[in-house]
Amino acid sequence: MISVMLIMSIGGLMGVGYEKALLMQNDGNLAVSEIISTYVYKQGLTGVPDQGYATAIGLFNSIINVILLVIANTASKKFSENSLW
Repeated sequence: MISVMLIMSIGGLMGVGYEKALLMQNDGNLAVSEIISTYVYKQGLTGVPDQGYATAIGLFNSIINVILLVIANTASKKFSENSLW
């Protein structure tokens, strides 16, 4: 049960809720409070929108997430008999 819950929580690791970070950003802390989700939002929807670039960043984020899931699943399979595939 613990290993399955670990795999499920790793799946949401890169999908951090960006709403709070976006609302708390101002000119003073923008350099240190930028996360991938807020960067994608700003590139895709605000200023001069560049949807292609924002989509590429989102795809990169998804690829990193899949790699983390495969690593967690492999570790789960190695240390216990539970894995998702």
